[in-house]
Amino acid sequence: MVEYLIFLAISTASFALFALGLNLQWGFTGLINFGHIAFMTLGAYTTVLLSFKGVPLLISALLGGIVAALLGLIIGFATLRLREDYLAIVTIGTGELIRLVVNNQELPVGNSWVSGAFGVQSYPIPFSTQPSLFLRLVMIGLLTLLAVVTLFTLWRWIRTAQRLKAADSSQRLNSKQEFASRLGVGILLAVLAVAIYISGVIGLYNYNPKAGLMLVLLLVLALVFWRLEILVRSPWGRILKAIREDEEIPKALGKNVFWYKLQSLMLGGAIAGIAGAFFAWQLGAIYPDNFQPQLTFDTWIMVILGGSGNNIGTILGAVIFFAYDAITREVLPRIVPFDEARLGAFRIMVIGLILMVLMIWRPQGILGKKEELTLGK
Repeated sequence: MVEYLIFLAISTASFALFALGLNLQWGFTGLINFGHIAFMTLGAYTTVLLSFKGVPLLISALLGGIVAALLGLIIGFATLRLREDYLAIVTIGTGELIRLVVNNQELPVGNSWVSGAFGVQSYPIPFSTQPSLFLRLVMIGLLTLLAVVTLFTLWRWIRTAQRLKAADSSQRLNSKQEFASRLGVGILLAVLAVAIYISGVIGLYNYNPKAGLMLVLLLVLALVFWRLEILVRSPWGRILKAIREDEEIPKALGKNVFWYKLQSLMLGGAIAGIAGAFFAWQLGAIYPDNFQPQLTFDTWIMVILGGSGNNIGTILGAVIFFAYDAITREVLPRIVPFDEARLGAFRIMVIGLILMVLMIWRPQGILGKKEELTLGK
């Protein structure tokens, strides 16, 4: 159970990081990016190929993010002057183009060239060897600090809604709903944080390499989330929201809308590239088929489910998506007498039905704000 929880934590955190990049592009800037997987592909392959050349893993991952950001720069110059639907078509084409190029070209794996179709295996992974007892205790201390900060942040987030409920008498109903949703989500995320913490402590003490990877990933996720929260509340973030609502207004105020869109696309791409490094480290071997367009649309589900334009909602969407995936894999075969192929299609159909109901009942997502919704305009 401990190993399974660590596996789920890594999967959820890596795609939460991936989804945060998409949420910056779509939720805050209004860019329809259906080729987000291209950034993850470049980040993953850049990281593992550089690690074969002896580049330290941390630097390899950072360079993977930089290469993904450069892809965002190229895509941005070519597409950001297009209308939304054309932008979506070009980005999904770019995602498939990157995957097909990797599949059909030879890659510099170490000192030899290997066909991309054969994949890349046996590359270095962080903390793959057992550290000393002192280092393991330091890692447990870092995980404890991260758990405490997470629980404190959730408590403060809930308290903010409670204060608004007490102060705002004119919007009392909305404030109560906001407080109730934050309380429920906060309790859920707190329980998950405690479960991950306990599993991580056990995995780190009785050393499991995946526990070390989980710790690094959670630290990176926390850092990216923290900086994004600061950014979207800054004047830069407010300009992005203005562009999302009506880009003619910031243009009239003298803002370079194209440049702000380009920055958002590059930063979101860099975050996705770093997520690609962790995705590759989790798999242990990567193939072009690991980066299908379906992953982009799974990430769209996470963003829409949690609430676009809300970073906590994006993380919540990733948690719900992977919880649904894990539960249905275990429970549905005992209830529905289908073979594996039909069961997979049935699971997709059910989550599609859930999304349809959500879009009718709460189109802004679980934590999204209806006044910021642009889909209906």
